[in-house]
Amino acid sequence: MIVIAHLSDIHVDGGPRSRERTRATMEFLDSLAYDFDAVIVTGDLADHGTESEYRWIRDHVLTSRHPVLTCPGNHDRRDAFRRVLLGAEPSSPEAPVNQMLRADGFVLALCDSSVPGKDEGLLEDETLAWLEAELARTPEGTPVFVGFHHPPATLGIPFVDGIRQFGEDRLAELVRRHPSVTAFLCGHSHTAAATTFAGRPLLVAPGVVSTSKLPWEQTAGPSDYVYRDEMAPSLAFHLLSHDGRLTTHYRSVPLGNPSGARRTMA
Repeated sequence: MIVIAHLSDIHVDGGPRSRERTRATMEFLDSLAYDFDAVIVTGDLADHGTESEYRWIRDHVLTSRHPVLTCPGNHDRRDAFRRVLLGAEPSSPEAPVNQMLRADGFVLALCDSSVPGKDEGLLEDETLAWLEAELARTPEGTPVFVGFHHPPATLGIPFVDGIRQFGEDRLAELVRRHPSVTAFLCGHSHTAAATTFAGRPLLVAPGVVSTSKLPWEQTAGPSDYVYRDEMAPSLAFHLLSHDGRLTTHYRSVPLGNPSGARRTMA
């Protein structure tokens, strides 16, 4: 059985709140007596894209005992993301940040759907060409998970739908040539969701820093669009069984230590 832990939208900034919620989530994962095949964070790792935010992420998220893979979101900045988290200096600072994990029994491709300076998403030609090449060299029958920040389909949340991933027809056309693509994994919406795209499951991780309100939960109108402290940080677990069945579980993370005291943040 393959198990992928899926976080998104940690939005680490200079304050204690986002750091506490992120640290609680990572401590929860590392405390479990299970070795996950991968932990992914699908974008909006930093809130402002500063190097200091990424240094904290490097020291508190990438240090997990599980393999961690990340991709940028609309709040991230490609140059600082790549420099601090990947230790790389690209020839073009604004080149997309795409990462691949080839593990025992599965492949995980995280694509950069961010558009510098904008909130909506798009997979650039360079990213699509990279994904096509990686899929082409993947042995037939190997399950492939494709992840990114922005969902390429509407979720029924007007604010999120207005800044989703556009140009999605090109991605749909690409994956139709590759039946090994098992599912799409994304974030951005700050709420757990499950739908389909291009005939595959599209599984959306909940937000760690906050939870989006659905339209019928916005009792004070469109400006009342998010739960902050009313809901705990959450994540998804994607399970792929030996017979090819994909199951997703969503889990809320307890805040505070077992004695009930709040953590002191570095």
